[in-house]
Amino acid sequence: MKQKMVVKVTSMNGEKSRSKAMKIAVSLLGVESASLKGDDKSQIEVTGDHQVDPVQLTRLLRKRVGYAELVSVAAVGGEKKEEKKEDVKPPPPAAYVWTPYQPPNYVYREPSYGYVQQCYEPSCSIM
Repeated sequence: MKQKMVVKVTSMNGEKSRSKAMKIAVSLLGVESASLKGDDKSQIEVTGDHQVDPVQLTRLLRKRVGYAELVSVAAVGGEKKEEKKEDVKPPPPAAYVWTPYQPPNYVYREPSYGYVQQCYEPSCSIM
């Protein structure tokens, strides 16, 4: 959604302050266009995305150029594209095959800790 805002800067007397104000306006994120309006070109009209904060723009202009006043903020109608959407139905899903749940088989193995002497004689004693 685009928005259009008009900021009036009263202390823009010369070309230098006008160009400084324009640089500030176009430096903000999301600004698409900026232009000078009014009889004495003391108004800046900024068009941009919804990301442009009009309060931040006014604050920056007050800080760097001079007194600035936010005149208006309005949503721009934007271009509406009429597209013909055909009723395209997705193909039916393929047949599903259900298999009953089978729990996983767990195999427990005793860990080997190295060499294990196996004793097959009955006379073998441990300890």
